[in-house]
Amino acid sequence: MNILITGGAGFIGSHLVRRFVNNYPNYKIVNFDKLTYAGNLENLRDIESKPNYSFVKGDICDAAFVEKTLAENNITAIIHLAAESHVDRSISNPMEFIQTNIVGTVALLNSAKHFWAGNFEGKRFYHVSTDEVYGSLGETGFFTEETPYDPHSPYSASKASSDHLVRAYSDTFGLPAVISNCSNNYGSHHFPEKLIPLAINNIKNMKSVPVYGKGENVRDWLFVEDHASAIDLIFHKAENGETYNIGGHNEWKNLDLILLLCQVMDRKLNRKPGTSEGLITYVKDRAGHDLRYAIDASKLQNKLGWKPSLQFEEGLERTVDWYLANEEWLNRITSGDYQKYYSDQYVTR
Repeated sequence: MNILITGGAGFIGSHLVRRFVNNYPNYKIVNFDKLTYAGNLENLRDIESKPNYSFVKGDICDAAFVEKTLAENNITAIIHLAAESHVDRSISNPMEFIQTNIVGTVALLNSAKHFWAGNFEGKRFYHVSTDEVYGSLGETGFFTEETPYDPHSPYSASKASSDHLVRAYSDTFGLPAVISNCSNNYGSHHFPEKLIPLAINNIKNMKSVPVYGKGENVRDWLFVEDHASAIDLIFHKAENGETYNIGGHNEWKNLDLILLLCQVMDRKLNRKPGTSEGLITYVKDRAGHDLRYAIDASKLQNKLGWKPSLQFEEGLERTVDWYLANEEWLNRITSGDYQKYYSDQYVTR
């Protein structure tokens, strides 16, 4: 099997590439990534010399180059993770999200359809999406695979559009496709614009830790390696046309999560208890901020036998340990243009 993984130098993508390269030595894994600010080949240093791995720098919006890459590597399956994914950036620059997440996905679908030329036996197009397409929940209830789409941000709207287009290509052209929608991921190699790595980095450097509004927004947190294992299972076992939700069964209010992280960081850094908590700064809430996400992943558990491998507290400890042990990685990735974005984005009330 020859698999093209788009966005394979990013956070989730790098964990998936590593898993497939190590677990399936007979597969050829081609990492296709544009290497934007969140794509980092340092994430894959440990497997870059493996004989079944190769990297191609490219843009999914460049259909001609994508199709050339498919042909040169005789690609039989695509796992599509390449996306602009940060809600705040989508509010600042919606067109970038429309271009990558919608136009890029269509270009990839067209390239696959044309290259496979209707000979779909043994082929697979796997589209990785988000729970944010479902909108916002109240204090009760869960997102299921049947929940109507109700996106509230340019990011989630662009991902909802890409989901619809994948299903349309499956229904119209018979393209063998599957989709998964996941909850918030956390773990190593995460670009520090997202909540957990941003807070770890700021606490380490005794900088303020921004919390939107009153910190009451609830998210379901999924360890990134568990997400990679779920993608692996769905890729190999799901029937064409299926959708699976992937969640951590692990809801936390943003403020409660940050308070727990502060306790862990104080202990790891040998600081007086309560030191890190004093860094919490409440900032103006995000426009259109969804209150609560929560995934019902029972379909994935009942049909394919998947469930998360560890509890959040253990996963958070492992995540903190990784960032504290990889200061050079963190320092390099947080330099330059990111600093300007950071100061522009988080305005204290």
